[in-house]
Amino acid sequence: MSQRDPLYTVTQLSAELGITVRTLHFYEAQGLLSPRRAGNTRVYSQRDRARMIIILRGKRLGFSIKEIKEYLELYDIDPAHGQQTSALLKAVQNRIRKLEEQRNALEQTMTELRNLELQCEDSLKATGAPSAPAPNTKSNTGRTKNAAAKPIGRSP
Repeated sequence: MSQRDPLYTVTQLSAELGITVRTLHFYEAQGLLSPRRAGNTRVYSQRDRARMIIILRGKRLGFSIKEIKEYLELYDIDPAHGQQTSALLKAVQNRIRKLEEQRNALEQTMTELRNLELQCEDSLKATGAPSAPAPNTKSNTGRTKNAAAKPIGRSP
């Protein structure tokens, strides 16, 4: 191994990146990595390591393998990285938009569930029926809930 371009075995690279050997093999099978061979041993270059860091970051940010592959292919095609940066910007903006939509939908669902929770509690109080034990969490009402909740529709 030279100091300019260190080489890594599959075990060394997976340990350095905190991933499994199987993960490296998966991305290789997807065509995102192309390690060289030294006999029967896969040998990963600094370029493979950098690509794997980009892949892991892309997955962590919610990009598909297809999107990551397109981004990496642009890197090879465009030495100035203008197309790559432009494509990345578009993908990031799309991902932000999708996440904002998901957040809005989640907030709406949480609001509806909290309203339904309050309606159920008020209905049970009005009838004098004991309220069902609920999970041991705090709701927006600030009340602490019990973790031993019974499923709806089951008899004791």
